Amino acid sequence: MKIKDIFNSASRTFSFEFFPPKDEISAVDFGINVGQLLKLEPSFVSVTYGAGGSTQERTFTLVDYLQNKIGLNTMAHYTCVGSTYDKVAKDMNFLQNIGIENVMLLRGDPPKGSGTYIANPDGFKYASDLIQFVTRNKYGFSIGAGANPEKHPESASMEQYLNNLRVKCEAGAHFLITQLFFNNEAYFNFINRARTSDITCRIIPGIIPLTSYKQIKRFVDMASTSFPLELLENMERHQNNAEKAYQTGLDHAIKQCTDLLDKGAPGIHFYTLNKSRAAVEVFESLPKAFRTV
Repeated sequence: MKIKDIFNSASRTFSFEFFPPKDEISAVDFGINVGQLLKLEPSFVSVTYGAGGSTQERTFTLVDYLQNKIGLNTMAHYTCVGSTYDKVAKDMNFLQNIGIENVMLLRGDPPKGSGTYIANPDGFKYASDLIQFVTRNKYGFSIGAGANPEKHPESASMEQYLNNLRVKCEAGAHFLITQLFFNNEAYFNFINRARTSDITCRIIPGIIPLTSYKQIKRFVDMASTSFPLELLENMERHQNNAEKAYQTGLDHAIKQCTDLLDKGAPGIHFYTLNKSRAAVEVFESLPKAFRTV
């Protein structure tokens, strides 16, 4: 089912994001995690696409499996790094032919070791170009795009970033999913500014339960996100106690999600890192009134 159509009957959606398993052991763990999530009846699940298309074959195989074998409503991530127009057309046709109705269209990060993004001369420079191409060629997908409540690190200002985001929506994006964040004030300030900038589509908050102190630097580097001082202090205090660190991050995520939903957020997109225990615990800890979509 197209995600944009789900919005017509659901004021909130709950979704979970995976990446393709890299080996047999990871595949077993992944299978266990998918089994845990099946009982939650998510609105949709999504599968990431490696830098420069490095996991394309595994991504496409996994979205086919989740959609057509497991029966989960599945969204395929797709980036245009290094891709030509012809390759994108071929890939979109493939996804269409296997019954995928939802895509998350992204520019993608520069390849490892490269500090800047360089577009293929026969490809796309921006995510908005990719979105426009897919929309113009009428593949019929429900299209999602990325957003960062604390702006993209390559943008000079929030004003510039919001202008770029509006272009994505005008190009054909039906909804946005945010990068991970830990400070709800940043999300709600972003929503207010987005609406003022004529960005009207649904903006779903992306949440990841922090489960260890060592993740903090990784998430700062990954999403340029900020952390509430209390969370930082508590995680640092328990950095050598795995269970207490896990519970500290879990408690913050539960509080964060409850506050988001209480103040009108249109659901939650959980970044699972293929380890669904924390995401499942957060979801099941939410008041039942919020979990009724």
